[in-house]
Amino acid sequence: MATDQERYDQGMVVRREVLSDAHVDRATAAATELTADWQDFITRVAWGDVWSRPGLDRRSRSVAVLSSLIAHGHHEELAMHLRAAIRNGLTIDEIREVILQSAIYSGVPAANTAFRIASEVFRTDA
Repeated sequence: MATDQERYDQGMVVRREVLSDAHVDRATAAATELTADWQDFITRVAWGDVWSRPGLDRRSRSVAVLSSLIAHGHHEELAMHLRAAIRNGLTIDEIREVILQSAIYSGVPAANTAFRIASEVFRTDA
């Protein structure tokens, strides 16, 4: 069983690869006494445990994350994970298909918002 420090270290590697050094540096620099434990938690658990598991590749994890964010209306995270999906190997065409698929199960308004955010991120008529 990995130690908390090993999980954190692994999580930081994956987090940086998926979200970018610049994003992670901003997030960790912005940590406060209130949010420091949260940053540690998401690095160890989300990135060190879940994103590091061998059962899905990162492309598949990105599809799952995009679908979930769209379905739950977590727009504040969507732009970041759209960029991450590109880093994880998805194309804009594949992201378009994920958003279209989400419209069927999550609703047209959710897809409208996702397309607006994706268009802003990619500066295109995705």
